[in-house]
Amino acid sequence: MTALPSASVLVRTWFGGDGAWESLVRRVQAPSGEGFLATVALVDAPAFEGLTAEALAEKQSAGPVVSFLADETTLSSAEHPILAVRVASHRGGDRRDHQPFRVVPAELWSVENNINLANMDWADFTSSVDNNGVFRGF
Repeated sequence: MTALPSASVLVRTWFGGDGAWESLVRRVQAPSGEGFLATVALVDAPAFEGLTAEALAEKQSAGPVVSFLADETTLSSAEHPILAVRVASHRGGDRRDHQPFRVVPAELWSVENNINLANMDWADFTSSVDNNGVFRGF
């Protein structure tokens, strides 16, 4: 399987519709109302079809703290809830459980920026998801 960049990535893992991926990319690349942007490398390669959160974490264990998957749930929902994956769970002796959660594209910048810069912790986001497990902002 193809190697991933060492930066945070948004990996397309489902190829059921190009229009959904294009819509997601536009939303992710749009700045927030305050002008913030997610810093993610877009990965659109069929070699990653079906890539799981666990496999992503294994592939990026020495890279960023968080990366993202655009799976079938993401791309088949009008809201495009992206799967956030803690890919560096065990740095510095940190052994807490970091379950993936979903985030709407408009808030991807908040998760990526704040977790990778260590401004906020994983629990700050997971404790703020709604009943569907989606982070929609604070």
